[in-house]
Amino acid sequence: MPKETGRKVIAQNKKARHDYHVEDTFEAGIVLVGTEVKSLRMGRASLVDGFAEVDRGEVWLLQVHIPQYAQGTWTNHEARRKRKLLLNRVEIDRIERKLMDKGVTLVPLSLYFKDGRAKVEIAVARGKKAFDKRHTIRERDAMNEAGHEVGRKLKGL
Repeated sequence: MPKETGRKVIAQNKKARHDYHVEDTFEAGIVLVGTEVKSLRMGRASLVDGFAEVDRGEVWLLQVHIPQYAQGTWTNHEARRKRKLLLNRVEIDRIERKLMDKGVTLVPLSLYFKDGRAKVEIAVARGKKAFDKRHTIRERDAMNEAGHEVGRKLKGL
């Protein structure tokens, strides 16, 4: 069987970028069991309620929903189990220092296969207030309107 290459996105947490200011991102491997990998290869996962935490020098991914594999037997996995993330010691220490600040959390942004291996992109993020969210929406709308104006000028309208 030929080895996979490239990046195949399984799930994205679009709401995370809306609810948080992303300060720093990290790519981490995930420790999975066989039926979880098969379920992910079918493109089934949800990062909506997920978060990560550092516990005794290890990073754990919690509340990420990977549904049970349909053709699995009694060896099937639990859908919302605690999963260990694989990071370098330097990265774990940097994350741990950043998490000491008040209002900072660790959220998963995307889950994907990179060269055949399951990876998760996690971010050190700070929660947004309601006015920050409105400001972000206003900026995005202004950028869209500016793009439309440039397009109209180029077309000669």
